[in-house]
Amino acid sequence: MKVRLPIRRAILERKTYEPPAEDREGKIRLDFNENTAGCSPAVLRALRKLTPKQIAMYPEVLKGTAKLAQYFDVAAEELLLTNGGDDALRVFFDAFVDAGSHILICEPTFPMYRYYAEIYGARIEISPYDAAMKFPLADVLRKLKKKPRVFFLANPNNPTGTLVPLPDLKKILEAAPRTAVVFDEAYAEFSGLTAIPWIGKYANLFVARTFSKAAGLASLRLGAVIARADSLDLVRRAMPPYPINLAALVSAVAAVSDKKTLQGFVRNILKTRAWFANELNKMGVFTYPSAGNFLLANFGPGGPALFTRLEKKRILLRERTKAIGPGFVRIGIGTREEMEALLRAIGRMGVEI
Repeated sequence: MKVRLPIRRAILERKTYEPPAEDREGKIRLDFNENTAGCSPAVLRALRKLTPKQIAMYPEVLKGTAKLAQYFDVAAEELLLTNGGDDALRVFFDAFVDAGSHILICEPTFPMYRYYAEIYGARIEISPYDAAMKFPLADVLRKLKKKPRVFFLANPNNPTGTLVPLPDLKKILEAAPRTAVVFDEAYAEFSGLTAIPWIGKYANLFVARTFSKAAGLASLRLGAVIARADSLDLVRRAMPPYPINLAALVSAVAAVSDKKTLQGFVRNILKTRAWFANELNKMGVFTYPSAGNFLLANFGPGGPALFTRLEKKRILLRERTKAIGPGFVRIGIGTREEMEALLRAIGRMGVEI
């Protein structure tokens, strides 16, 4: 019998987002920009300290939130914790976007901005990156004059790796006083650039962060929104009373407190990224400059077949053929050993560049 329920048209008409495939254990996972080295040992120790009674209670979060606020160098009331980085983006639709209102994004980019916009029935306006993956500043400033409800900018951008410098970010904020400007800084630990110090100056500035990347807590789901207290209060109105879990919170506090592990991981990624890009370039593979823990590369017409063969060899990459063009792929930077294994596999298979 066919299901006949009053589902919203926006849900029926939208395409579904494809999450990571299951059965990824033991594979070389370079497809979702994860921390493949694993979380800090301090995280496991913190989780072991949780008591049965604590797990049975609704979470108390004020102390942990205050410690994470110190990590971001903001006041506790300027930090809102969410159920993962994706949820840190969803709250802007709950708070600011009505069906039929419009948002502005730059593509190609993180697909969750479009995902939520389609669910909420928003109109999507796009400023495209050019063939060199250069940020379209002039076009963005022009389209901000239309006063979109929200402008989302991944910085560094996923999948291009593009980093918009601070002077250009300032131009955006000052051009859009009536728009919620969301700088998605999921990869800020790798870029070394953040707009967080500006939150006191710009009431329209919101910074989204995640503990899924550098901190290595993707499976625990913890994200954050950082903004001026009075601006953030508007977003809090759209939040449920218990949006995060205690295990994620104590893990995040432990991860950022272990500065040696966190900083060492970031240094290794940056070093490995530079070396790996050079090795691909020697093979004739074009790579784009990246400020994240990943590279966008163009393997040319032979790319799609190569990516399929690599997957059969248990090496997972994030093909971007549909979003950008045939042969484009985003490669997460894993450990040196994982990247060497990928290069050996590519060398054995060969590819028409």
